[in-house]
Amino acid sequence: MYYLSLAQVASLFGFYSIKDTSSFSDLCSSAILRSVNGVLAVICCIILYDVITHLKPTLDDRKKMLQAVVLSLYPLHWFFTFLYYTDVASLTAVMAMYLASLKRNYWFSALIGAFSVVIRQTNIIWVLFVACTGILDYSPSHRKGIVGKAKSDVCINNPSSENSTGKSNVGLYVKKRKSVKSVDTVESSLPRTPVPTFASSGLVNEVQTILLMLWHKKWEILVLFSPYLLVFVAFILFVRWNGGVVLGAKEAHTVTPHFAQILYFGLVSILALAPMYFSIAHSLDLLHLLRRIGPLCCFFQGFVALIAGFLSVHFFSVAHPYLLADNRHYPFYLWRKIIMAHWSIKYLLVPIYLCSWLSIIHMLGRFQRKIWVLAYFLATAAVLVPAPLIEFRYYTIPFYFLVLHSNFQDSGKWFLTGILYIGVNIFTMMMFLFRPFHWDHEPGTQRFIW
Repeated sequence: MYYLSLAQVASLFGFYSIKDTSSFSDLCSSAILRSVNGVLAVICCIILYDVITHLKPTLDDRKKMLQAVVLSLYPLHWFFTFLYYTDVASLTAVMAMYLASLKRNYWFSALIGAFSVVIRQTNIIWVLFVACTGILDYSPSHRKGIVGKAKSDVCINNPSSENSTGKSNVGLYVKKRKSVKSVDTVESSLPRTPVPTFASSGLVNEVQTILLMLWHKKWEILVLFSPYLLVFVAFILFVRWNGGVVLGAKEAHTVTPHFAQILYFGLVSILALAPMYFSIAHSLDLLHLLRRIGPLCCFFQGFVALIAGFLSVHFFSVAHPYLLADNRHYPFYLWRKIIMAHWSIKYLLVPIYLCSWLSIIHMLGRFQRKIWVLAYFLATAAVLVPAPLIEFRYYTIPFYFLVLHSNFQDSGKWFLTGILYIGVNIFTMMMFLFRPFHWDHEPGTQRFIW
């Protein structure tokens, strides 16, 4: 972050002016340093637009811009745009790495990935995740699935082409658009990553297919994705040299099994996407899914999930000293006023956590392969579970991957989500600016932040 700031100061005022020691402190004022995140936020919005263009090429420019702007208004991202934190730089670097991977420029993607790890060490997980998505995208079965499911993709990306029974109808779509082109033309405009989950292909079959492909083309894939491997090896060497992952206060950021953290993420993400998820159509879709699974299987899976959730909350809920002592952060009040208001509340919230994750997995599973959803879940868990501190900032990157691959299309719901984000942003900014307070044990003005 300091090097980024130095680069901006140098670009704004020139290298000769920063050589003067007397003027250097003036150039590195709080306003100029915080403006780094402002510039990065604009760049991040542009990158998000390009990512959406690659993932959803059938959208028109207006819808792409609406989605990019709404994502840029996401409260956790928006708030820290105005402070000197690494969150905006971290998100921008990870999204840029992912965009380069979508364009199959793996060397450049790995280079940006290495830069993202320098910004925040846990981004090594997202480097590996992007590499995995690249390998999944490279697999022949994936390309075959795109060709075989071209008609389904057209209708999925164009909800107006669905008939009254909810099934895809390519004929209506082609007739409506007055374009009687071949399926090959449609295939050329299809996204490379978001394809529907194949109903006839289970997770085990998909894993077997990927493993066979990796074995038969191991040298080709090793050469193609070696840049990510170099970044990972460099990270391992860094951890060994540094004595740990964290650069700062190692004693305050020790790796701790915090399985409840992944449950919190599910609920926070669903609430942040409330206009998208809380609809009659989505509820009926979930009920149809549960009925299709079958009552016995549904009961067994739900029972196992509840047991795992209760054990995670009971044995792996971590109350970090920072969480208990720092009343500037909103999680401090959520922990004290809601989760710990009564001993039973943390257990009563478990079914809500599980329903949130069920909704997330179902939404992703409609447009992604099962193995992609599994990779996303494992990457999210690898980032959040070892973190002992409840910080909503840690949820930002997995949240963006979730939204980008959920294929939300309704512009009205996107607009409502943007209104929701603007309302939250106004509240948090007003609390920060106009409700300062003071600590008895420490001088200075304190302000409410995420």
